[in-house]
Amino acid sequence: MDDKIKALLDELVIANHVLANEKVVDSFGHISVRNPENSEHYFLSCSRSPEIVCCEDIMEFDLEGNSVDGSTLRPYGERFIHGAILESRPEIQSVVHNHSLSVIPFGVTNTPLKPIIHTGAAIGRDIPIWDIYDNFGDTDLLVRNMEQGRDLASTLGGASVVLMRGHGCSVVGSSIKEATLTAVYLQISATVQLQSIPLGNVRYLTPGETEECTNMFYSDLSVDRAWENLTARVK
Repeated sequence: MDDKIKALLDELVIANHVLANEKVVDSFGHISVRNPENSEHYFLSCSRSPEIVCCEDIMEFDLEGNSVDGSTLRPYGERFIHGAILESRPEIQSVVHNHSLSVIPFGVTNTPLKPIIHTGAAIGRDIPIWDIYDNFGDTDLLVRNMEQGRDLASTLGGASVVLMRGHGCSVVGSSIKEATLTAVYLQISATVQLQSIPLGNVRYLTPGETEECTNMFYSDLSVDRAWENLTARVK
């Protein structure tokens, strides 16, 4: 393994721990990263809780969800979320799937999730909701194959977040850091919105504010500062 890939996998492990520490994931949930040396492959932990993932748990898959590294570890059943999204969005490098309890209410009601705070603008203004029932009927709500994964990816479209009715959400980013931070601040933004709605009329970010705040949030200064803080909490 070359130094570049090793550093990437180390970052992937840290991202698992960050997401767990920030309560975005618990026993369930996962984050992947595309292989920079082969865009048709991605790295993802074996089926293990994010808080205890280590480098030895990382597996390599093709976009169809097949293990390509000879690993005998048990893979996540929902790895197809990652392969299908990476397949549909060549510019995306990392995908987070989680079951944040602050986010789920917006996928099962008529109240849309909207950007409400400047650090949460990166979630976008028009967040789609994917309902597995629409095309697959009664299921356990898990994404268990590429057909379901591609249907999810189609609903995501060009957005940064897709809600999954009664299940959770999937979040994308151009890097591990970006996907992780978007997932963290998605949960924060959803929590603030839930707290604000009972108080009266909510003033959400305007389209222009959403764009400006997103650019600010994804700048090197903001990403590196937030990443340094969040990783310090788990080291």
